[in-house]
Amino acid sequence: MHPASEGDPDKYQKWLDKKSELLEQIEHYEKQLERIKAELKGIPKHINWGELEEADRFHRLLPGRKRLMDTIRMIAYRAETAMAGILIGPTVDLPAARRLLQDLFVTEADILPEQEAGLLRIRIHNASRPAANRALLRLFEQLNDAEVEYPGTEMRLYYELGGSC
Repeated sequence: MHPASEGDPDKYQKWLDKKSELLEQIEHYEKQLERIKAELKGIPKHINWGELEEADRFHRLLPGRKRLMDTIRMIAYRAETAMAGILIGPTVDLPAARRLLQDLFVTEADILPEQEAGLLRIRIHNASRPAANRALLRLFEQLNDAEVEYPGTEMRLYYELGGSC
């Protein structure tokens, strides 16, 4: 409500003083904003390589290292493609299989060593959909049939879904 409508001149004067103080603060902040915007326009958007300190510079990979990294990426891609081929089925196409594998690679799992049985059980937590669980079970069946030993031990890797004990 407007204080002038109340008919009290003192309240109106206080309201007017407060309003003028706030208006001055707003104008002050707007001037500050204009000044800061002008300063930002003066700052270069790019830094020249020569202006960077030695500690801040990044270095290109040497050709041999780059080739090694490219080879590792290529092997990982081919392995992912081979595993995706196992996952493809009536409900899973190649892009969905790749997504499923990428989710699998970051899924939590329990590692349960069974020394006397010579088994290293990898229990993967269930996927969010039953169709994904069925596809993963096909993949785990293939991996388990390969009877891969964990490097440096005589324990065979065995993959299973969380609920399939």
